[in-house]
Amino acid sequence: MEKFRIDKGKGIEIGLYSLGDHFPHAQPEKNVSEAQRLKEIVRTAVLAEQAGLDVIGVGESHQEYFITSANQVVLGAIAQATEKIKIASSVTVLSTADPVRVYEEYATLDLLSEGRAEIVAGRASRLGAFELLGYNVRDYEELFEEKMDLLIKLNSERVVTWKGKYRPALENAEIFPKPLHGSIPIWRGVGGPPASAIKAAYQGVPMMLTTLGGHSAVFKESVDIYRRVAKESGFDPEQLPVGTTTLAHINKDSQQAMREYYPYLNHAWQNIRGGAYPKAAFAETASTQNAMMVGSPQQIIDKMLYQYELYQHDRVLLQIDFGGVPYEMVANTIELLATEVLPVVKKATQRNIVS
Repeated sequence: MEKFRIDKGKGIEIGLYSLGDHFPHAQPEKNVSEAQRLKEIVRTAVLAEQAGLDVIGVGESHQEYFITSANQVVLGAIAQATEKIKIASSVTVLSTADPVRVYEEYATLDLLSEGRAEIVAGRASRLGAFELLGYNVRDYEELFEEKMDLLIKLNSERVVTWKGKYRPALENAEIFPKPLHGSIPIWRGVGGPPASAIKAAYQGVPMMLTTLGGHSAVFKESVDIYRRVAKESGFDPEQLPVGTTTLAHINKDSQQAMREYYPYLNHAWQNIRGGAYPKAAFAETASTQNAMMVGSPQQIIDKMLYQYELYQHDRVLLQIDFGGVPYEMVANTIELLATEVLPVVKKATQRNIVS
């Protein structure tokens, strides 16, 4: 397996991710085309690199209102437009994909980006892809676990012999091309409950934990049990990074940040869930202890450092374009991250261990 390239001496890694959502704007004259939305995701990645951010991720979601179903293609465009920033899926829906094909694609991306590619494998938070791609949703758990096992094996062995239930067996199979350093960092996306964190620990793979909202302390149980089970399973927790993901929006004025962001969050919620995002729940995001990163630069600093005290994690990824947030607001959030948040958070989270 790849030795993870996270230098804790430089502080926690901070990056961005997008799910490629493309909701119709509440004001039709402000709609952007699918082509423009995709180009803005690439432009966002370029801005993120220029701002000194560490990671850019693009996820896949095979349903209405989402346009990065071929997220590895978008990541390929980002690889050609950037030079240094790490490039990750966020996530690869492994349950409805062939691990061999996934590995070929990301090994290719790794070569094109000169060793910057990472895979974050997940089970799928939405179920539309199962029918679309020919899988039975009743096999939800088994599909993912079998395919994750194969993906890890492909990453750690040059010649693979493997047999499973949902894919034809492999006999002395070798995958081409090879990643630049022989293997690729592979994370397991975890939705929050400890059960998934435990499975990531047994597999000895880094954990990317979804913390979209609510009290940050709620997620500490998953982090703690992940590290404990990893150690009990013979892995060194210091060599297994933990990352978190959440929604974010920043404005110089904290109240303005909340007034700006709620309409987009609510609009997305109405399209996906069929109902409004509860205003009372959104009001709680003003608290330092709430996981959603909406507010002024100082509030974001306080939130990140509060979470760091809880988790001692290695990476945080922010989704700053959800719900149709216009590119100008995305760019402003990146600028405030770069100039006001990163310097403080990086300095405060520096450690003397390199993993």
